[in-house]
Amino acid sequence: MTPKPQRQLTRAQRTTVVTGVLCFVLILVVLQLWLLTATMNAYLGGDDEAVWPALAASVACLLLNIGLLRYLLKR
Repeated sequence: MTPKPQRQLTRAQRTTVVTGVLCFVLILVVLQLWLLTATMNAYLGGDDEAVWPALAASVACLLLNIGLLRYLLKR
């Protein structure tokens, strides 16, 4: 079975997609900054248990951002 060729998006549709992706990326970056601040505050306060879950969440945000970038570059 041959794959169907993808339909090209119009400029307005492409702008809408890029704007939505950028808004999502902005939310993820703000989340990472808050996560860094909260983790450093907890770590400096003597709570070492918060570091590894925060690292996992930050890596998940990074992977989401990389996936969104790859999606935009593919289009």
